[in-house]
Amino acid sequence: MRTTKANPKEVHPPVGTYSHAVRVEGGEATWIYISGQVALDAEGNLVAPNDLRAQTEQVFENLKAILEANGATFDDVVKITTFLTTLDDLDGMREVRSRYLPKEPPASTAVQISALVLPDAVIEIEAVAVIAS
Repeated sequence: MRTTKANPKEVHPPVGTYSHAVRVEGGEATWIYISGQVALDAEGNLVAPNDLRAQTEQVFENLKAILEANGATFDDVVKITTFLTTLDDLDGMREVRSRYLPKEPPASTAVQISALVLPDAVIEIEAVAVIAS
């Protein structure tokens, strides 16, 4: 089994001590664990403060870049966990999510929380993907 940590250049550099993704290769599958993504652009700027729909779009673009850097797509995602500070425009968040996950959706958990690491961030999503070896 081999473990590789990755921070694709298309996504903002991690702030602190974490990696955007950890790739675990071995046996019949490769697992990709993606750290929670907030709506930071490639330069590390928060996109659309307090706007759930717009931040959801950026979060999914970050997830897409990390998946692609690991040879995966949204079709390979088996689990997502979504953390929300607001349920305002939940329909907008779901509409954006359905564009990135148009097929049968993965296992999914959504949790409303009081705050995220950035004061004006309203959504964070982490994901797990599996690619057959």
